[in-house]
Amino acid sequence: MSTIVVGYDQTPGSQRALDRAATLANALGAKLVVTSVAPLMVGIGRSAGPTDPTDSPEMHAKELAAARAHLEGQGVQAEYRPAVGEPAEAIVQLAHELGAEMIVVGTREPNLIQRLTGQSVSASVSHHAHCDVLIVHGPHT
Repeated sequence: MSTIVVGYDQTPGSQRALDRAATLANALGAKLVVTSVAPLMVGIGRSAGPTDPTDSPEMHAKELAAARAHLEGQGVQAEYRPAVGEPAEAIVQLAHELGAEMIVVGTREPNLIQRLTGQSVSASVSHHAHCDVLIVHGPHT
């Protein structure tokens, strides 16, 4: 295995995914690529609008900086790639572009809208990825 991509957003589930991906990358001698995706706001019809000001690319850059500090504190080398778009699609696309053999994502407790619409980044990644997907569950509350 040469490349592992991990989606990160500073939630407890993604923190566990980051740690698990780092452990796997070290054990397998794989390159670790960490991404954080700023979602686009949904426009009218099927168009996508600007980024969400409450979930901006700047916030995701800070998330990647936090991931870098965490991993470097453990002596783990990684590449950091910010992205903008629908999170699951952006993670899958990045993995495809890099020829990654695995994607690691965390889960979190879905909110009401996510439960009603069936939206889940981890589920969407697992359905659309062309490589192995490891879904790491967050701590149980």
